[in-house]
This record gives sequence, C-alpha cells and structure tokens, in this order.
Amino acid sequence: MDANASVSVALAGSGGAGVMTAGNMLLEAAALAGYYGLMTRTSGPQIRGGEAAAMLRIATFPGDGQDDRVQVLAAIDWQNVTRFAAELPLGPASLIVGDPAQGEPPEIFVREGARYAPVAFKALAAQASGGWPNMVALGLLAALLGLPAAALEAAMRKSMKKGLEAGLAAARLGWEQAAALPQFALAAPPAKVPRWLITGNEAAGHGALRGGVRFVAAYPITPATELLEWLAPALGQVGGTLVQAEDELASINMALGASYGGVASLTATSGPGLSLMIESLGLGVAAEIPVVVVDVMRTGPSTGIATKSEQADLGTALYGLHGDAPHVVVAPNSLADCLTATEWAVGLAESLQVPAIVLSDQYLGQARAVVDAPPAAQGSLTRQKAQGGEGYRRYALTPSGVSPMAAPGTAGAVYTADGLEHNERGTPSSQASDHLAQMDKRARKLAQLDPGEAWASVEGDGETALVTFGSCTGPAREALARARAAGAAVRLVSLRLLAPAQPALLARALAGVKRVLVLEQNHSGQFLRYLRAEYELPGEVKSLRRPGPLPFRPAEIHEALAHWSGA
Repeated sequence: MDANASVSVALAGSGGAGVMTAGNMLLEAAALAGYYGLMTRTSGPQIRGGEAAAMLRIATFPGDGQDDRVQVLAAIDWQNVTRFAAELPLGPASLIVGDPAQGEPPEIFVREGARYAPVAFKALAAQASGGWPNMVALGLLAALLGLPAAALEAAMRKSMKKGLEAGLAAARLGWEQAAALPQFALAAPPAKVPRWLITGNEAAGHGALRGGVRFVAAYPITPATELLEWLAPALGQVGGTLVQAEDELASINMALGASYGGVASLTATSGPGLSLMIESLGLGVAAEIPVVVVDVMRTGPSTGIATKSEQADLGTALYGLHGDAPHVVVAPNSLADCLTATEWAVGLAESLQVPAIVLSDQYLGQARAVVDAPPAAQGSLTRQKAQGGEGYRRYALTPSGVSPMAAPGTAGAVYTADGLEHNERGTPSSQASDHLAQMDKRARKLAQLDPGEAWASVEGDGETALVTFGSCTGPAREALARARAAGAAVRLVSLRLLAPAQPALLARALAGVKRVLVLEQNHSGQFLRYLRAEYELPGEVKSLRRPGPLPFRPAEIHEALAHWSGA
C-alpha cells in the first residue's frame, strides 16, 4: 500500500476505557518519530466518565483540522459510541476494529462500506498479566500507522507512572495483531525541526506569561479549566499568583483590582462566565484598566453542550458591553496561534489600557498537537506608567487617547477609578462636555491602533476569497490548498483582530475579489453580520455556516467553493 501523507484514526470507548490516555500516548509516539499530529476529543455532557473518543490525525505536515474521513476506528467497546457517529465519518476505505466480546459494530458505522476486523482487546490484555485493553489498541494503531516500535515504547515510558511492564506487554500483543490487517503506513517523516507538543489552552497560558501576566483570578469552567490548571504552577515559577475565586464575577473583579495595582492580569472562562463578566468589563473600559479575558467558546445558549465547540460568543464579545465601550477582541486562528494571539492581546490591553477578549474555542483549547516551536516573545507593548507629581491628570486628553497610569501609592498621583463618568482628573462628572471628551478619548485609543500584519492571515490570490476566523481557519487552509492544486485561484483571509475593525486593511486584502464566501461555526451567521456592519464586502457574498458541535471538513468547504465559483 502506498504511504500516506496523513492518516486519521479514532479510539472510542466508555468511561474508564482509557481512550484519551492511549490517544495521548499515540500522539507522543508520533512526535518522537518526527511527525506532526493533532488530537481532538469528544465526550458527552457528563462531568466525569461516560463515553468518549480520541480523534487523531498523524501527518508529515503541520495542520489544525481533521481530515474528511476516519481511516481507522478502534472501539474498546460500543457503549453509547453511536452518539459520536456524526463526528466519526467513515468511508468504504475505512477499517473498524472492535472486540467481538463487546458485540458487533453498530449499523451506523458499517453502512458506509467500512471493513470490520474483530480483535479481542480484553482477552489479549488479560494475557499481559494486568494489561489493559486500551494499551492493546494503542499497540495495534501504532503498528497500522507504521510508527517505530522504539518511539511507541519511549512514549509509554514517558507517560506511564505505574503498570509500565504490563502496558508494554499489552501493546506488543496489539502490535502483533496488525500484521493481519490492512496497513495505513505513513510516508517518511519530514526533517526534524524544534517542535512543541501542546494544547491550545496550554499555548494560551504560555502566551499570557510571555506577555507579562503575573496575576490570574480563576473560576473553573469547561472547556477553559485546563488553561487555569496549567497556569497555577507556571505562575509560581515566575513569581506570579493564581487565585481561585468563588465565581466569575469575583474573578474578573480580582483581575481588575490586580491590574489597577500595576500587575498585568488575566482570567479565563467560557460563554456563561463571559456573560457574568460583562458589567465589570465595562468598568475596565470606563476606568481604563487593562485586563485580558480568554473565552474558550462552547455551544450555547445557557449551559448548551459544555464539551463541544462553537463560535457563537462572537456577538457578545464584540457588542455585549453596555454603552459605547471600546475594547479589543483577538481570535487565534490555529492551535499554535493561541500562544502568539494571547501574548499580543496582553500587549494590546496593557499599551492601550483597555480590556481585551481572546476568542478561543473548545476545538482549539482542548486539542493537542505537534507544532513548530513558536517565534520569540514579542515583548514590545507595555503600559505607560505615570511618575506622579503636582497636577497629575489620570485621564488627560492626550492625542493618542492613552494617558499615563499611576500605581496606587504613587506620590502626587491619587485619583478615583470607578465606573462613573469623570473629568481628566478622575473626579465623577455628569457634565455633557466631560462625557463627550472622555468618550472621544477612549475611542481614539483604538482608532490610532496600527496592528501591522498581525490583524489577519492573508494567503493566496484570486477573484474568490474565503473569509473566516478562529478554528475554521485550519480546514479552510486545507480546502483552499486542494482548490489551488486543481488550478483554481482562491485567497484566504482569516481575521485575528476582530475589534477594533480594520476596514482599510480588509479592503486591501480583498482588492480584485468578485466573490466572498464567509465561513463560521454558529447558527445565525454572527460573523457575516459583523462583516456587513463594519466592512464593505466586494461582489457576491455567500455564507457557509452551521452550529457546533460538528467541525468543518476540508472536502465540504472545497465543494462549496467549487459549486459556487468553479474553484
């Protein structure tokens, strides 16, 4: 069989089957062998336990999207796995491996023509004197992909704290079963360069630290909790502090208080928490206190589907603050970009003295991937600090809109910082002239922002453009690569800076475009409505959208482009 540039596999099972553990080890083995890889996960709404699936794509190239089809589905058991059927698309060339002791594969998985091969995971594990079925499946999948046995063993030794020898024995038994099955061997790995194995949430944590964040207030919420868990020890290593607050309202207010005290601060949450933080974000705008909120979006409304991804907090992030409240919204467009986008957001918040929202999502945040090492820290955007002295005006009407911020206790720099409108000194005022002057000042800060090339990723050229943001960018890139390989001229614009809007930059990026396809993962077309409100889109505009939890696949994006424009 010809070697593959990428192979997609899925490992599914009920609670306690260890599919995530095995998936992480398989990704680690691929990384040690020199490959790129991406692992996303799906689970039900339960807090702990329950059915789950680890979905991996191992490749010779970096990528942020799963492929069109799962080539190998290994199921430890079939308990409720049908709930994930739509997220595990199979085809005639796919292979299903299951334990015959757990019954036959459900009809929904085999009706596409996929081949079924029984492998007795549980019985084989019993032969390994304390082994586990998930380790048998791990060895089987590694062998089917053609990964080196040494890389698999190294990954297991790195990850397993107990039961290592039994695990290795079980994996060897699984490896032996692969000889009788169709092979899905990968092509030779690319040249080795420095790479990281990291989740999007961990990357956002790295970015926060590189941006200078030294205080985090947190209230756990799926799917942002891992970011906070990673930051807790990491902050301690750099002299920072993380406090677990009693709720989201306390979290944002603690972060604002620490920032008022002179420390770059952050909190992380998801949609329900962001809703609770809105009033205090308005306080941050009025009092010009920088703070960063990382919103790892999930499906809504209300509790929605807490473990699934959706881009439906966009409207809230852009327009949810009451009153005219200029602030920054940044959206990372890849897992690795969670680092650089968060670092940039911290710098923007600090230098402009505004709240900044980072719109990540469950897909990016909880995915784990092998990525190229990120660029060096940016380290250029910092807070303008006041030295104090007679006549200090905290909210002075400067040409840039940014006025020096004094830390509490600075001699001669006492001022009031609250949510009331105020004059230049910070004294509360109900005068129309003061309100207009301060509104103009706050708007001026964002109007003068020059984001450079960081505002978006602009790739390719042609009369057709696909405009998107966030986690839709990965499959969009792959779809456009296929279109270009077929001879079509198509360009991609993935916005990273969503607020303030950059109409002149987008107009330049879309120069000569006659057709625009807007891609987003929500039900109502929030991104399209935003683009129409803030920008002038050229030519004919169409929308490709759907709500979570199903991610977009490259083939459906390519098909939409081809059907519409001949791309």
